[in-house]
Amino acid sequence: MRIGTRLVLAALPVGAVLLLPTSAEAWPLPTPDQGDPFTMTTDRLACHSGSVRVTLRNQTRQLARFDLRVDSASVATGSIPARKKVIRTVKVNRGSAREIEAYSVSEARPDTLIDSTRVRNDCAWGRGHGRLPYTGPPSDLLGKLATAGGLMVMGGIMWWYGSIWPRSVPDGPL
Repeated sequence: MRIGTRLVLAALPVGAVLLLPTSAEAWPLPTPDQGDPFTMTTDRLACHSGSVRVTLRNQTRQLARFDLRVDSASVATGSIPARKKVIRTVKVNRGSAREIEAYSVSEARPDTLIDSTRVRNDCAWGRGHGRLPYTGPPSDLLGKLATAGGLMVMGGIMWWYGSIWPRSVPDGPL
């Protein structure tokens, strides 16, 4: 291969990096829909209380009516003043998950889904803070036992192969 060909092949990745768009520019971050009257954000789950804070923020200059539903059951309805926010808390039982949906309510048209998110409560089940439930024997013990068993099997195979390997060669043709 000639030197010129090698240089061209080496420059191809550099050219691809410079000419092709980066991943950050190619896939923009999701932004709220400009037609939505409000946005919904959820905080992290508070493990001690088992609840999550849901923030509804009005992004228009007029009153926005909302309906907050958890697993298709309405838990809070009301209105958000212009350019203000409303905070509601939703209870999530241990070991379960809830679908939280925010709907825009108007008299002229049916309820419009603004945003939805799934919140899972996978906090520790133990009585003390930071204590995890018992899930079986420790995996490091099982790993050590599996390694010891594998070494024993491998040693047996090597012992057997060492006993038959230096065979005598017959004097004549096979």
